[in-house]
Amino acid sequence: MSKYTSFLLAGATIIAATLFGLRFNSRSGAQPSAPAPVPAPAWELKDVDGQAVTSAQFKGKVVILDFWATWCPPCRAEIPAFVELQKTYRDRGLVVVGVSLDQAGAGIVKDFMKQYGMNYPVVMGDETISRSFGGIEGLPTTLIIDRQGRIVATHVGYSEKQEFEDAIKPLL
Repeated sequence: MSKYTSFLLAGATIIAATLFGLRFNSRSGAQPSAPAPVPAPAWELKDVDGQAVTSAQFKGKVVILDFWATWCPPCRAEIPAFVELQKTYRDRGLVVVGVSLDQAGAGIVKDFMKQYGMNYPVVMGDETISRSFGGIEGLPTTLIIDRQGRIVATHVGYSEKQEFEDAIKPLL
């Protein structure tokens, strides 16, 4: 047997063992472990009307904290789901909070909120809040915060409504 054939055979064996392991794990119900919840940083920002909004106002609530911008197509695509989730689960302790990273000002965001029928608070974010949450790598970035104020899930990029609903239901 040549060295090349031995190399191919060894590679095929590794691939087969890996695939068998994945198949075995999925059959046994093993799930990847989720990272441990971490405390969400405290923050204070102004809403689109210039009023102070703080994270402390949402103590004891399940919070969907969505970093977004009006110019971001995936952000805009997620907003109808957040409007529905806010309407459906508000009475069970959910609050959606939008953190706009628009630099054009609150006026543009306020007009956008009316156009999209946003029924949840929106604050004007900045670099400080982005850094306090470990840096926002892309938009949208959405955090799920439990009633104890811990970040239990992070979604970067567009996510379907069902993903958010599945994440919040056990927390409500």
